[in-house]
Amino acid sequence: MKKAIIFQGGWQGHTPAETAEVFKTILEAEGFEVTVTDNMEFGFDYENVAQYDLIVPMWTMGEIPAEVCKNICRAVAEGAGIAGCHGGMCDAFRNSTEWQFMTGAQWVAHPGNAGITYDVNLIPGNEFTDGLSDFSVTSEQYYIHIDPAVKVYATTTFPVADGPHAANGEVKVPVVFTKLWGRGRVFYNSLGHTWESFNIPEARELMRRGFVWAAR
Repeated sequence: MKKAIIFQGGWQGHTPAETAEVFKTILEAEGFEVTVTDNMEFGFDYENVAQYDLIVPMWTMGEIPAEVCKNICRAVAEGAGIAGCHGGMCDAFRNSTEWQFMTGAQWVAHPGNAGITYDVNLIPGNEFTDGLSDFSVTSEQYYIHIDPAVKVYATTTFPVADGPHAANGEVKVPVVFTKLWGRGRVFYNSLGHTWESFNIPEARELMRRGFVWAAR
């Protein structure tokens, strides 16, 4: 049986505990043995980190101890997977460039905040989006700074809300992407401002497929 750990905490506006429970349900349905923790103590022991086939961060902002970051990055480089959503993974630790390098992106803005209705456009012909259709979301539309090494499977187009972020014309910003980190796989979905985002069938299915793909 594959093993996954979800570590949740940080800014409570992203409902980390509730989102962790949604993810736990998805993973258990896929046959994972799931551990959920509200701290990062597991990360101080590399052998403990390395036992997991999938690491799921749900921890917006805050700080990650250098040793914990080092051990998670090493575990992924040696074959563990990491997968997450929204600020829980790619606005997790703003002071850690190593974390940002490994995860592949960093949130920088959500023009219009949480009340924006926008489209998620799926790129066809791959295991993440096959059988799914474009859909609309009313939430935060994430503008992220992105690693050019990622492979993109869904995008959203800016601007929707007014702002200086696309003054030269419309731009497509990734919503779903993957990358490799050593022998490990990285999956990210920028949806997930609260746990209720995953009541949207397409958003939930994208996460399910991402978890399965990323896991060792």
